[in-house]
Amino acid sequence: MTWKQAFTSSVGRKLVMSFTGIFLVLFLIVHVGINACIFADLNVAVWPFDANDNGYIFNKAAHFMGSTILIRILEVGLFAGFILHIVQGFMLEASNRAKRQQGYAVSLGNRGSKWYSRSMGLLGTLILLFLILHLAHFWVKARITGSPDMPEMDGMHDMFNLMKVTFSELWVVVVYVLGCISLAYHLLHGFQSAFRTVGVANKRWMSLVQSVGVGYSILVPALFALMPIAMYLGWVG
Repeated sequence: MTWKQAFTSSVGRKLVMSFTGIFLVLFLIVHVGINACIFADLNVAVWPFDANDNGYIFNKAAHFMGSTILIRILEVGLFAGFILHIVQGFMLEASNRAKRQQGYAVSLGNRGSKWYSRSMGLLGTLILLFLILHLAHFWVKARITGSPDMPEMDGMHDMFNLMKVTFSELWVVVVYVLGCISLAYHLLHGFQSAFRTVGVANKRWMSLVQSVGVGYSILVPALFALMPIAMYLGWVG
């Protein structure tokens, strides 16, 4: 397969989608792990939680990610992965729709495939809109414009305070939770589909991939959704 075919043929696009999807799955593990540091400030008097942490551990982790040159280089690769995944996803969806101009005489519904498997284009679009909002709330302010809601604290940007201010608005919390629900359904199909496309065909291994995929698709989005909820309800911060 030539480089051109990798980005223009149906098989090539599926492979690009799969490899970038697996890369983004790994990124989400890192991202949720760092963001979960906010729970060090959980308002309970039980180790390892400390209501007097005031976001110090989270800010330290965020500062490391924003100031380390290797991480900044990997950030470029991350954006490239997102762009490739999004563009190839839309191209693949458009190609599939063009081939399915005449639908089935009888709709199979969930007997043929789950609704979220048939709605990957819609779910991907919702996640893209959520991603744009998320970048505007945090990445743009941290990297480009700055924000009065993000003062310096011990030589670090107070990202924890920026989160508190951002998630003090109910509509923002609702949008983030809906974005996380869209991500969960997107992952339910995408996780196992990515590994199947790159050649994991053995029934035993595929069964393991599907089980891990379901757990991942529930746990990671649930943790992401819990963060704005915890901030808004005052459990953290």
